[in-house]
Amino acid sequence: MRGENAPAAPRPGVRARAGRALGAQGWGRERPRLRGPQGEPRNYSNGAWHPVPAPHRSQRRSPSAAACGPAPAGIPSRRLPAPGATSRRGGGGSGGRGGRPIQGPARFPPPPPLPLHFRFSPRRRPPSPGFRFRRAGRDREAPMVFGRRPRAPLLLARLSGLRRGACGRAMAPPRCFALELPGCTLAHFAVGDEAPGARPDPGVAALLGPPGRSYSLSVPVAGSAGCAARVRAARLHQRLLHQLRRGPFRRCQLRRLLCYRPGGGAGGLQHGFLLRDPRDSPDTRSALLALLDACPEAPRPRLAEFSGDPLCRLWQLPWERRDGLGWRQVGRELVVPVPEPALHPVVLDLPSSGVFPRREAARAVLEACTSFIPEARAVLDLVDQCPEQVQKGKFPVIVIEGLDATGKTTVTQSVSDSLKAVLLKSPPSCISQWRKIFDDEPTIIRRAFYSLGNYIVASEIAKESAKSPVIVDRYWHSTATYAIATEVSGGLQHLPPAHHPIYQWPRDLLKPDLVLLLTVSPEERMQRIEGRGMERTKEEAELEANSIFRQKVEVSYQRMENPGCHVVDASPSRERVLQMVLSEIQNNCN
Repeated sequence: MRGENAPAAPRPGVRARAGRALGAQGWGRERPRLRGPQGEPRNYSNGAWHPVPAPHRSQRRSPSAAACGPAPAGIPSRRLPAPGATSRRGGGGSGGRGGRPIQGPARFPPPPPLPLHFRFSPRRRPPSPGFRFRRAGRDREAPMVFGRRPRAPLLLARLSGLRRGACGRAMAPPRCFALELPGCTLAHFAVGDEAPGARPDPGVAALLGPPGRSYSLSVPVAGSAGCAARVRAARLHQRLLHQLRRGPFRRCQLRRLLCYRPGGGAGGLQHGFLLRDPRDSPDTRSALLALLDACPEAPRPRLAEFSGDPLCRLWQLPWERRDGLGWRQVGRELVVPVPEPALHPVVLDLPSSGVFPRREAARAVLEACTSFIPEARAVLDLVDQCPEQVQKGKFPVIVIEGLDATGKTTVTQSVSDSLKAVLLKSPPSCISQWRKIFDDEPTIIRRAFYSLGNYIVASEIAKESAKSPVIVDRYWHSTATYAIATEVSGGLQHLPPAHHPIYQWPRDLLKPDLVLLLTVSPEERMQRIEGRGMERTKEEAELEANSIFRQKVEVSYQRMENPGCHVVDASPSRERVLQMVLSEIQNNCN
């Protein structure tokens, strides 16, 4: 076939490139090299170009050459060898490096099937095992291992692992802080490596930066820490609070600080303090480092200080102790403001730190306190004598709740006399003698004590309600509301929203038939407290000094569910209040 469209024959002696892509078996040597005027495939043989017959379907491993479209005009797709030339990668035979002569368009048997894990596109053919390639003027053998994934991701992972200590802090999510300001407002900011889009905030710089110097002191707790670690961290936090209120720190401003991970749950919480020295005295830093040296046991508090720069940026400078080198500042981290989360970070941790949803959760806390609080073992022995599941009798059980000095004692006594009911109190008399001891402990221990007292009262309620009505002076609602108001920093807007699971009654605790909440105005309550002349508890003093705390307790009472609280105004006379209480009992317990 000769004409103007027929290509010129290649020079003799040119080594064949056919079969270069598919290995020693010579697969695909019938692959067309050039096309005719109509795009038909042609092959060179015996000094001329001939049309190539369509391969048998058993030999079809890729779309035909015609499906790929004609070659561009004037650009040959590949130069082919002359007859008698040897292949570069042929199988056995003679000539070249183990090559064999090419004898024209010979028919080959169908090739063996390819492995399932070996795939290639129609325009790209796989290299043969042991193919040679040229790079920088040298030939190298590159053995091909089929079915193995590229090693680049693994290599990158290993290379990144070499610097994990250096860049691990940058890859981790930012640490966020909630700082409680005067007026029970919260300021949220994040600490991490400098981000490309971070902008300096003058508000944060003015809050933590100069004039003066601010220090953060937090107590770390591992995410999977048990009750023993939580108790140790809580006791250390309380000890630090007492030490930061005296000595060289008395001239400094002390504020509540909560460290958390955004969306990290309860495991990343750290309670701490922000200490601001308005005079930036070096004695404050020295006293803080000496305070850390006095805490050799784990967990050791984490100390950092804040420093500004001329660009109005604020940086946190962590302090670490190096063996043989003492305390040193390790790097610096940018401080930027962050939006307030939808839910207060401490709410997810409340079931483990104060509002225990079941008996065993509170029992595990006191079990971790038996080594330093001998009375904890006595409380646990009384709890173990109570059955785990108790049933209420046929008579009603009424609980009367309220803040101190709202008339609970008077109302409960009057109602029990009117209904000829049994009067019980929580905590019960068998453990109330140790109340002062546990009131001086951190919140997690104090709330565990009161929670277990509720289960002891529940066993007494089950016995007495089978014979007569039962009136209870405070119960689970009192324990939960004070824990929520204490642990959730900020104002009313930071409390868990209504219908949150934290307001639900524990499933393993005996449920009363009615809960009444006595309320009076703040002014009248203060007058009643002053008229008592009795020693006030820590919580009573907090209720008087902090009106926001009192409001949080009242709102938490009103959000309790299953059962909820029926509010009764206890401001009128004693007879009027008794009449309203009896009316509520008659309407809800019949």
